[in-house]
Amino acid sequence: MRSLKLFIGSGFGSGLIPFAPGTWGSLLSLVPIYFLMISGNIFLVPLFVLITSLLSLWVTSACVEQWGEDPGKLVMDEWAGQALTFLSISSTGVLDSDLMILGIGFILFRIFDILKPLGINKLQKYDGGAGILLDDLLAGLYALICLKSLIFFWS
Repeated sequence: MRSLKLFIGSGFGSGLIPFAPGTWGSLLSLVPIYFLMISGNIFLVPLFVLITSLLSLWVTSACVEQWGEDPGKLVMDEWAGQALTFLSISSTGVLDSDLMILGIGFILFRIFDILKPLGINKLQKYDGGAGILLDDLLAGLYALICLKSLIFFWS
């Protein structure tokens, strides 16, 4: 069970890439997010946010025990935050447009996740999985607000 938790926590191995594991984890999460978006089912992305959040909480203790406090290799929290960025974003049905939206959402999320402005950093004070997860969810929310604003003004 421990190996399974480490595998899931590492974003199915994406967090094990030595340089910028959070970026690689966020990037890999775009694959399922894209397919959920193009499915047309508006409940799938919110369900994915919930599932990845719960998985992040479930695997945190094993990952912290294996890799130390708030380990970079633990990227399931990035998966949850990255998914939140696309919570209410619909597919355009045009691959180029969809990929551009995914790319912009990815960049926005990474900016908020790395810089941790506007109170994001304060959420890391919470113990255990909550502190590890909450900062990514808030980064995802800020990225969602920016992405929705860009789409509104772009359209």
